[in-house]
Amino acid sequence: MATLNDLGLSDYEARVYRALLSAGSATAKELSLTSDVPMGRVYDVLGTLENNSLVRSQAASRPKKYVAVEPETALERLVVEKKRELREEMERYEGVAGALTEKLDTTETVAERFSTAAVGADESIELLLERLEAARDSISMVVGNLSPQIDPDDVGEEVLDRLVDSVEEGASVRILVSSDLVSRFGPEVGERYTDVLSEYPDFEIRTVEEIRGTFNVIDGVEVCVEVANPLAPNRVLAMIDLKDPEFAASVGEEFDERWDGAAPLNL
Repeated sequence: MATLNDLGLSDYEARVYRALLSAGSATAKELSLTSDVPMGRVYDVLGTLENNSLVRSQAASRPKKYVAVEPETALERLVVEKKRELREEMERYEGVAGALTEKLDTTETVAERFSTAAVGADESIELLLERLEAARDSISMVVGNLSPQIDPDDVGEEVLDRLVDSVEEGASVRILVSSDLVSRFGPEVGERYTDVLSEYPDFEIRTVEEIRGTFNVIDGVEVCVEVANPLAPNRVLAMIDLKDPEFAASVGEEFDERWDGAAPLNL
């Protein structure tokens, strides 16, 4: 159940505010009794509530009396303050992330081989999106088939967002699509991509006959390959990401050969 604590008030502050709502107006001593907040703390609590514009004091009265701000106004002020705190916290985290990126990022290619894998359609898509986001120089993408486990609308939109970010940051993007896939799904296969990315000179999409499999060559040093289920070839088993400059160069050369013989995707 939601409480005033969720909006930043301490237990004592919440008790005193609620007690004031019930009393209408009260002195510090009266509030200490009705809220069970020790007399030695109640003045500090009232001072904090007044500084946060949640209560008002009647300074002319002796002893001083306090009255609560209307709940709707008080809650609105608490929300505004919480949003301000969250914005500051978000800016701080962004600043920390920016500083760490400069320290942790490296332009040197990892010489040793490294591989990782994700099993299942959802995990495979997550790994693919992660690796596309990591691209800095180039993405060479082959789409030979599309698993029925993958929603082309939702996943296609996420992939498109990653590619847009890549080309805007200076990477080149080439997509090679199977002509069978285009025939099966129609022009909408590449329409969104060309509509969004056609303005970028470093983006191009082509189609080619007799191409199978789905994989990506990233920055010329990494290959992200979709693996089909051997018992159900039209379903995704896993996604394997292999960082190996020599292997990636070999796959890249084969991609270039097919790319040179491919035709622009006409929509």
